[in-house]
Amino acid sequence: MERERIFQRNRHPFKTLSLGIQHVLAMYAGAIIVPLIVGGALGFSHQDLTYLISIDLLACGVATLLQVWGNRFFGIGLPVMLGCAFQAVSPMIAIGGEEGMGITAIYGAIIASGLFVFLFSGLFGKLIAFFPPVVTGSVVTIIGVTLIPVALKDLGGGDVTASDFGSPTNLALGFGVLIFVILMNRFSKGFLQSISVLIGLIAGTLVAALMGDVDLTPLKEASWFHMVQPFYFGVPTFHASAILTMILVAIVSVAESTGVFMALGKIVDKEVTSKDLSRGYRAEGLAIMLGGVFNSFPYTTYSQNVGLVQMSRVKTRDVIVVAGGLLILIGFVPKIAALTQLVPTSVLGGAMIALFGLVLSSGIRMLGDQVDLNRHENLLIIACSVGMGLGVTVVPQIFDALPAWLRILVDNGIVAGSFTAIVMNLLFNGLKGGQRKQVPAVDGVEE
Repeated sequence: MERERIFQRNRHPFKTLSLGIQHVLAMYAGAIIVPLIVGGALGFSHQDLTYLISIDLLACGVATLLQVWGNRFFGIGLPVMLGCAFQAVSPMIAIGGEEGMGITAIYGAIIASGLFVFLFSGLFGKLIAFFPPVVTGSVVTIIGVTLIPVALKDLGGGDVTASDFGSPTNLALGFGVLIFVILMNRFSKGFLQSISVLIGLIAGTLVAALMGDVDLTPLKEASWFHMVQPFYFGVPTFHASAILTMILVAIVSVAESTGVFMALGKIVDKEVTSKDLSRGYRAEGLAIMLGGVFNSFPYTTYSQNVGLVQMSRVKTRDVIVVAGGLLILIGFVPKIAALTQLVPTSVLGGAMIALFGLVLSSGIRMLGDQVDLNRHENLLIIACSVGMGLGVTVVPQIFDALPAWLRILVDNGIVAGSFTAIVMNLLFNGLKGGQRKQVPAVDGVEE
């Protein structure tokens, strides 16, 4: 353990840069898929879509730095990455396509929802009482379980309707990267082991290039520099229905972020207090408002980077600061953004299996270490919450018949599973808990 701390304190700048790049690559696919979906659905031109992706990456970097800063007013101060909230995709498309609203109404609603989170961050901070060990462990387990199908989909090629989905080439690249990462963790030590995912992604991309599976077109067409312009797509307009919809999305994001904050707190051995949560929510509110001003997206914590912190065992914030700075740089230089697009989806999917699996194993370890699993009530809480999270992820259309405002709260596996864990814990244990594992007494004294 002491060796790990020394490694973190005396890290060479090149090592810190490499670890930061690794974090950027881990969240990159999730960060760009939202602008691709929303921009495509709203009929953006190629030029506007390129700008949207670039400004999104820049805003991801700024939002990450706001959260990592960790001052007395805002910021959780944990090694957490922020990216655009995927649960906002459908509501944004619906608002943008609504007659009388359009894209300016989307950004007005985003700004208003960010202000809502910022103003009520203190109230949201009280949520820590609803996250005792049985809930926290279940939520972290749910995060891992719900992310693994995403990794497998990417490993197969990303698009399940494509003719080459699950092709021998995609499977060879994806599983090849996974095996490479496993072997790196088995036979290497120190810094090489901590950047095993980055090396695996580079090696997989090079192999894919030799197989003719890397498209250089985005790199050739991208420009070297562009300026950032607030309200690029127009001055925001404010509509009550759109604002209420995005506030619901923001509440969902807060619930998901709470689980991520608690998980990271356990990984880095830091007790997350109610005040810490409030500062984290306040930073998230600022990030959401920033997304509205720069005509990008609402932002939330990215759970996929939790697995990377666990795998690399590098738990200091300097790496995340570098990653945030890299995202800002990429946002100003479209050519760099295009370079990161060269990593094939199947290569990324292979690495994600290891990362997301580590999130799952972290949740299981938390449950085993801190929760009394001899109590039937605790087992039932874990079973139903994890089952609900996985079930909604695998069969998302189960709630399609519900009203749109209610679907926002239940069609996300992480949120549905977390809500189930919270409610069932209150039912069986109340706010007092009673589910923490008892430490055996030593010489007649209970520890």
